[in-house]
Amino acid sequence: MERYKEIERSIIKKFRPAIWSKFMRAIKDYNLISPGDKIAVCISGGKDSALLAKCMEEVQKHGNVKFELEYIVMDPGYTKEILDKIKENLKILNIDAHIFRTEIFKIADISKAKSPCFLCARMRRGHLYNYAKNLGCNKIALGHHYDDVLATILLNLTYNGSFGAMRPKLHSDHFVGMELIRPLFLVREDDIIEWARYNDLTFIGCACSVTRKSSGKRLLMKNMIEDLKKYNPDIEKSLFSSINNI
Repeated sequence: MERYKEIERSIIKKFRPAIWSKFMRAIKDYNLISPGDKIAVCISGGKDSALLAKCMEEVQKHGNVKFELEYIVMDPGYTKEILDKIKENLKILNIDAHIFRTEIFKIADISKAKSPCFLCARMRRGHLYNYAKNLGCNKIALGHHYDDVLATILLNLTYNGSFGAMRPKLHSDHFVGMELIRPLFLVREDDIIEWARYNDLTFIGCACSVTRKSSGKRLLMKNMIEDLKKYNPDIEKSLFSSINNI
C-alpha cells in the first residue's frame, strides 16, 4: 500500500475514536459543511493543518455531503529550506496545493511591531480569505484544535484582560459571503502528535522568531491547566464549555 494511503487509513482505523469521530462530530454539531460548499483548506506546514487536509479529503470522498475542496499554502516569507520541507510533506500526503507568496514577514516588520502576532495573524487571515475567494471558495478551513481553544481563553484572560475564545465557525466581516471553519475543534493536540509520530511524519515549527519567543506563554497556559487539574479534574471541560456563555 502506498504511504499516503496508509496515512489515510490510520485516520479512519487506528485513530478513529481520538481523531476521526471527533472531527465528524464537530462537522455535524457545528454545521461546518453544507452541500455545494467550496472550501479552501489552509495548510501552514505544521502537523495540525496536515491532519486537517487529510480529514477533509476523506470526508469529501466518503461522506454524504457533496462539496469541493482546494488546498492552499500561503508563503509569508519562508526560507527555501522551510518551503522545500512543506513541498516534501505535500508530496508524501499526496496533496496538490496552490502555493502563493506574500511579504507578510517584511510588511509586519515583526521585530518592531507593538503587537506583532496580532498584526501578522490579521494579515495572514486577509490573504487566505482573498486567495480562497479568487478560487471561488466560500469557506476557509483552519487547523486549530481543542487545546488551542483552551489556551486562547486563558491567554485572553491573563494577558488581554478580556474573555474571548475561538469559535468553530466565524463569518468574515471584510469578505462578504466568506466563512472560517475549524473542523479539528474537538480534537486533542496529543492525539495529533501521536498520529504524526505513528506515521513517521515530521513538520516545520513556526518560522517566526517572535512567535518562537512568545510560545512560552502557551506552554505556561498548558502548565497552568495541569496545575488546576489537581484541584478540579474537569477544568478542561469547564473552560471549553465556557465558550457557550460568552
